[in-house]
Amino acid sequence: MSDALPEACKRQLITGIEQLELSLSDEVIDRLLEYLALLVKWNKAYNLTAVRDPVEMVHRHLLDSLSLLPYLDNKRMLDVGTGAGIPGLIIAIVKPDQPITLLDSNGKKTRFLQNVKMQMGLNQVEVIQSRVENYSPEHLFDRIISRAFTALDNMVNWCQHLLTEDGAFLAMKGTYPEPNQKPLPPGWSVRNIQKIEVPFVNEERHLVTIDRS
Repeated sequence: MSDALPEACKRQLITGIEQLELSLSDEVIDRLLEYLALLVKWNKAYNLTAVRDPVEMVHRHLLDSLSLLPYLDNKRMLDVGTGAGIPGLIIAIVKPDQPITLLDSNGKKTRFLQNVKMQMGLNQVEVIQSRVENYSPEHLFDRIISRAFTALDNMVNWCQHLLTEDGAFLAMKGTYPEPNQKPLPPGWSVRNIQKIEVPFVNEERHLVTIDRS
């Protein structure tokens, strides 16, 4: 583990992984902490996240992202509005064979992501700086994931051109339904709502799956 992190970070991460009933190797845990150390370092200058305490970052970023793992497959994946790589980059660390594209319009955040990609050798990760409505990839995605990106109707409206015909959105949300939630665009529907318990996080968490109806 990086000397820059409190020892409590590793203890809390291991405990949280056990509570999520995930089986991650010591090497993967060390790589997650390596990412966390980089996030803490870059956050001082780049303001990547409002969370400043490294232990709280373990709860709100690492464990929150890892809670998504049981609901993922190995399909081609896009993380929209990824910010500091949450959840996409964290998933990529755990799943080194998972092809994943990280999309964000903020240049500081994408520079951070490129640095982490190179430093950690995450060759299966692609980093794109673009507004989602302007992004036109060579190949469409089977899964579009997001965390606290935008309202569900906006996400579908802005991103549907990026999804394969049988693809699905996986949106990480707090409360569901959201306040003032609007109907989805015609042709789309909520397929599943999964309540998720994140260790050390008391707020509600839900995973909302949306596909073509």
